[in-house]
Amino acid sequence: MRWMARWASGLLLVAGALALVYVTYVLVSARYYQVIETSRLERTVAHPESGLDSRVVTEGDVIGEIQVPRLRLSAIVVQGDSDDILRRAVGHVPETALPGQSGNVALAGHRDTLFRPLRDIRVGDTITLRTSVGNHTYQVNSTEVVPPTDIVVLQSRGINELTLITCFPFHFIGHAPNRFIVQAREVGE
Repeated sequence: MRWMARWASGLLLVAGALALVYVTYVLVSARYYQVIETSRLERTVAHPESGLDSRVVTEGDVIGEIQVPRLRLSAIVVQGDSDDILRRAVGHVPETALPGQSGNVALAGHRDTLFRPLRDIRVGDTITLRTSVGNHTYQVNSTEVVPPTDIVVLQSRGINELTLITCFPFHFIGHAPNRFIVQAREVGE
């Protein structure tokens, strides 16, 4: 009986160590990606002829950077919303407008990494989308919690707006049952 307890405790210790290694790898990999892509974005901002308007945006392309100064949130935005993209960046939902286009720009991010600061967002906060062809500034006008099947939040209401999507509740373990939505209107450059 004792040897089984020792064996089980050893197995749990190894499993815990492997889980820590994996989490560390994911976090370091995402941080490294953010640093590299921020550097590349800085170069394209300096040379706007290589920006969004001069090429077709495909999945995995860097679109820009989202900044929420009050929350100290700053993250690279990439075209697409696959698990691989969301593991290391904020993803632009492909069916929605791109920054600078008319309509609803929708961005998704994980609540336990890049979008964790959204738990403290407030109506009136300023959000900036920085791209190689210009900055787009939005002001938060509402937040809400919806079921994951509610895609109405992605539809354009005929105004230039930004919708941020992350899982909710923020401290839930596993697949969260709802989505936290932040909606903001464009207020200018």
